[in-house]
Amino acid sequence: MKRLIYILLGVVFGMAMYKAEAASWFRIYEMFNFQSFHMYGFMATALLIGVIGTQWIKKSDAKDIDGKKIVIQPKSNSIKRYLYGGVFFGMGWALIGACPGPIFALIGAGVLPMVLVAVFALLGTYLYGIIRDKLPH
Repeated sequence: MKRLIYILLGVVFGMAMYKAEAASWFRIYEMFNFQSFHMYGFMATALLIGVIGTQWIKKSDAKDIDGKKIVIQPKSNSIKRYLYGGVFFGMGWALIGACPGPIFALIGAGVLPMVLVAVFALLGTYLYGIIRDKLPH
């Protein structure tokens, strides 16, 4: 039953991304050229919802789907890890025209070249897991 809930949430998320044009290469191109507020507004809304949700989880006794209390671990104040990660993430986003969320929404919409992008995104995640201990954190 849990897997069905996760699949349904993923489908709804993908439909929302696609309908909001957050998966549109043109909208992403506009954003990186500072020609439109659309994507910045979309991301700012997501950030606001995320901040409010995180604060609510921290201040309440929120539980996960298994009934366990959600505990959010504090993050380290390392500039390097966020700088390097942000640069690589941004370069990939600009080159491909999609961040990880819309990759799967675009595959679902029939943009088949995104299958190759998804394969390499998964490969990159796997390689990160292998070399994680050798990277600055």
